[in-house]
Amino acid sequence: MSLILDEEQQLLQTSARGFFSARAPISQLRALRDENVTDCFDRATWSQMVELGWAGIPWPERFGGLAFGFKGLGVITEQSGRCLTASPLISSIWLCGAAILLAGSETQKLHYLPSIANGRHLLAMAFEERLRHAPGEIDLLARRTSHGFVLSGGKRFVLDGISADTIIVAARICNSACDTGGISLFLVPRDTPGVTAVSTRILDSRNVASIDFIDVQVPDSALLGAVGQGPELLDAALDIARIGLAAEMLGSAQECFERTVQHLKDRRQFGVALGSFQSLKHRAAQMFCQLELSRSVVLEALTALDEDRGRPEIAKLASLAKARLGATFHRVTREAVQMHGGIAMTDEFDIGLFIKRAAVADQTFGDVDYHVRRYAELEGY
Repeated sequence: MSLILDEEQQLLQTSARGFFSARAPISQLRALRDENVTDCFDRATWSQMVELGWAGIPWPERFGGLAFGFKGLGVITEQSGRCLTASPLISSIWLCGAAILLAGSETQKLHYLPSIANGRHLLAMAFEERLRHAPGEIDLLARRTSHGFVLSGGKRFVLDGISADTIIVAARICNSACDTGGISLFLVPRDTPGVTAVSTRILDSRNVASIDFIDVQVPDSALLGAVGQGPELLDAALDIARIGLAAEMLGSAQECFERTVQHLKDRRQFGVALGSFQSLKHRAAQMFCQLELSRSVVLEALTALDEDRGRPEIAKLASLAKARLGATFHRVTREAVQMHGGIAMTDEFDIGLFIKRAAVADQTFGDVDYHVRRYAELEGY
């Protein structure tokens, strides 16, 4: 078990930090928002990330990847969080790519993973149907036919759903009598007849979609994994994505903290620096401790993925990381707003963008309360 980065990972961290600072700073997010770009991310920047090999960094080489592991991908994702960079990293790589790697057939892996790695293909996962995270509550139906399946129903909060070329859809199998059956996952091209997507720009200026499936016909080959395997596969893929999102949240929280500390050093009140006030020192110290604890949790979770320690431990670490980072990011952003004063609430100041991202990231793939309960259940309480 290693809770530190090796030399190659440190070099990757330095490279990624320089890239995002120069090519995808926070000003890019503002421009995407103000210009109302449909994708809500910059395609040119994504192409540059692909050219660096980052889109396939955890895949085996035979699938077009670099075989550098999830810790390597986590390092990149953390640095993207520092600049609040909008990209398909979470939706297409951490979530959908992981699902295909976990359960795809050899044909599916050879078709999708190299095309994700070389930037020709984007994927999104459609599984949410409720106002709050509830991956097990699936009403969208998949009816068997002589040619495959027909999907009918709707999905909400599909990350990057409007930009995806293929959508992984969670559906409940029903027979001719529509008895309840197992939940399964299907690979559905977004241009399939009957698929309609409506984009929504949310609080943090990212893109989510509501997608309806009206008698959408897919062949048997669209099935990802076995019939009825959906709950286990969805849970496993979501845990990988939760760890990836926690890495991004760590980078954002760290950047927000460092900006706040610098403000305390620079801002003077009553002739002295704000940072000289004992109460603010204590609050900054508490934030630092929470960030260090959060960093350890994320590194442990990433290490567990690379060591393939097994579902029970990875599931617990995923919930631990998501809950810990949700609480830490929440605290750091709100302390930052208070310590910066009224200027932090203006749109011209970047701190407000961090607090918006914290709110959305906490809700994505389950909030703090969801994962505290899940962790307790996994521990047998």
